[in-house]
Amino acid sequence: MTDQEKRTLIDHYLDAYNAFDVEGMMATLHPDVEFENVSGGEVNASASGADAFRQMAEQATELFTSRQQTVTAFDPSGPGASVEIDYEGVLAADIPNGMKAGETLRLTGRSEFEFADGQISRIRDIS
Repeated sequence: MTDQEKRTLIDHYLDAYNAFDVEGMMATLHPDVEFENVSGGEVNASASGADAFRQMAEQATELFTSRQQTVTAFDPSGPGASVEIDYEGVLAADIPNGMKAGETLRLTGRSEFEFADGQISRIRDIS
C-alpha cells in the first residue's frame, strides 16, 4: 500500500468511529482483524476477528454521547502506519474509574495499524 492509501483508509475508519458508524468502521477492516486497547501498559480490551470487533464496537457506542479522535501526526514508515491521537468523549454512563455520565474524557495516545488485502488487519490503541 502507498502512504496515501494507508492514510485514506485510516481516515475512513476514524471518520466512521467519530460518527458512531459501526458499518463504516467494518467496511475498512479485514475479516481477520485483530484489535487491542492498551492503557497504562496493560491490555484492557481486545477482539479477534470481525464479529468480535463488531460486538465490541457496538457496545462502545453506548458509552459516549459524543466522541472525537483527532490525528495530530501520521507516520507511514514500514509496512504499517501509526497516528498520534487526541481523544475527547462525553460519557453517556458512569464508568468504573469514577467518571460520571456527562463528564468529558480526554486522552492522548497512539494508534498503530497493520494492513492486509487493502484493509486494516490490526489496530493497537495505546494511551
